[in-house]
Amino acid sequence: MQTRLLGQSGLSVSALGLGCMGLSQGYGPATDRGQAVALIRAAVERGVTLFDTAEVYGPYLNEEVVGEALKPLRDRVVIATKFGFNLGNDRQQRPLNSHPEQIRAAVEGSLRRLQTDVIDLLYQHRVDPEVPIEEVAGTVKDLIAEGKVKHFGLSEAGAQTIRRAHAVQPVTALQSEYSLWWREPEREILPLLAELGIGFVPFSPLGRGFLTGAIKAGTTFAADDFRSQVPRFAAEALAANERLVALLSALAAQRGVTPAQIALAWLLAQQPWIVPIPGTTKLPRLDENLGAAQLRLTPAELAQIAGLLEQVQIVGDRYPAALQAHVGR
Repeated sequence: MQTRLLGQSGLSVSALGLGCMGLSQGYGPATDRGQAVALIRAAVERGVTLFDTAEVYGPYLNEEVVGEALKPLRDRVVIATKFGFNLGNDRQQRPLNSHPEQIRAAVEGSLRRLQTDVIDLLYQHRVDPEVPIEEVAGTVKDLIAEGKVKHFGLSEAGAQTIRRAHAVQPVTALQSEYSLWWREPEREILPLLAELGIGFVPFSPLGRGFLTGAIKAGTTFAADDFRSQVPRFAAEALAANERLVALLSALAAQRGVTPAQIALAWLLAQQPWIVPIPGTTKLPRLDENLGAAQLRLTPAELAQIAGLLEQVQIVGDRYPAALQAHVGR
């Protein structure tokens, strides 16, 4: 497994990380704990060093699983977690909370559940409009000085927020959605990250499974599957968006690889400081995803993909309306 530097921070990680959320929530029942631990450890043995979790995943359960899995391997891995969602009784009225005292409480809880004495990369999960980003960055700066955190990150933040935070405490990485079917970061965010020397960690790099080719028009999702609420996965949207996967599948067949591997290799080809974090609950899928790190798309193939993307109009929002308000601030 190749390694990459996240921007100018000096933080070196595997070219592909593992997004761990789906082991505990989002896509149906939580994976059996023993199986989840085994999958995470299998990823380490295959060279993965970046593991992504958050206190809200579960809530709390995912950090516990990641902590159990990685405790005996701690010196070989980089653990990223997040704060910022309100998990208290008033969460319906106030879904976000990044007040300094809440950040500190979240970090103490994460350290305990992850069974570690330091968080390698701490993200603000979503920008809290009620707390100035300078105050958030300053609190994380203090935590870094105290030795409880090594690096500061933001998730789904807008350009001006990133710039303001970076002026207080250098931002190591931005984590936001980016894939062949969500390319919004190319407009403003990627140029800004290049300017400031910030790494980029795309989540949902396989379009929540859509870009694997396993989801077809007519696919339905259980009520406990997040995709059942996402407009992009509504029946009419799936039917319209299927053309993108058909085009990817044709290119994948030419190369003797899978559509998922093409999608991940395309992301890796965009910038050397991009580190996607595909998630999975299955070992064969893990191996398939990691195989993308060995796949080099030629300039002609990248041009071909660019041409295909020009032909496809993606249908449907990527979040339900209630969650859409929390991104890009």
